[in-house]
Amino acid sequence: MADGWELRITRLREDKRGTKRRTVGKYQVFRDGSPVSSLSGMIAETKGPGDNSHAGNNRRIKAGTYPLRTHSGPKYATHGFTTSTNPTALKRPALEVGKTAPRSAILIHPGRGFLSSIGCFNPSKGLANAAADIDFADSRSRVIALINDLHAFLGESFPAVNNKEIPAASIIIEGEPSA
Repeated sequence: MADGWELRITRLREDKRGTKRRTVGKYQVFRDGSPVSSLSGMIAETKGPGDNSHAGNNRRIKAGTYPLRTHSGPKYATHGFTTSTNPTALKRPALEVGKTAPRSAILIHPGRGFLSSIGCFNPSKGLANAAADIDFADSRSRVIALINDLHAFLGESFPAVNNKEIPAASIIIEGEPSA
């Protein structure tokens, strides 16, 4: 167990609903190796297998350890996201997974329905099976809780602007379940 802030994801299974597929796992935040009980749940991402070889492949990223970054793009931001809880309001809260090149803008952001991702991660409460939907309000609050906890843990070390690497913060992804 490392020092710092870690978001650990263990991929559990792939769900299929009609022609749609998603990967479902569990997540847990650790601070200096100790779990933060209030920061855990399920997480959804796109189908496998994990593949970082080229952009636009509509696959989950490879299992591994990646740094986290603040983010700002047309739809999502770490700093300056909207206070609106309307799922169509922009910018929605997000963190970026770093060092995924040639893929880019792999985010942790709110989801809704079966999945809101082309390679990103959507935190959620329990997703028991393929019929379970991601609740946007719950997912949004989970992303904000991750951002707030990172900021609280790092204090002044947390970047004050977007598109910067977050020191001592990583995401660790394990598992490659098949369809």
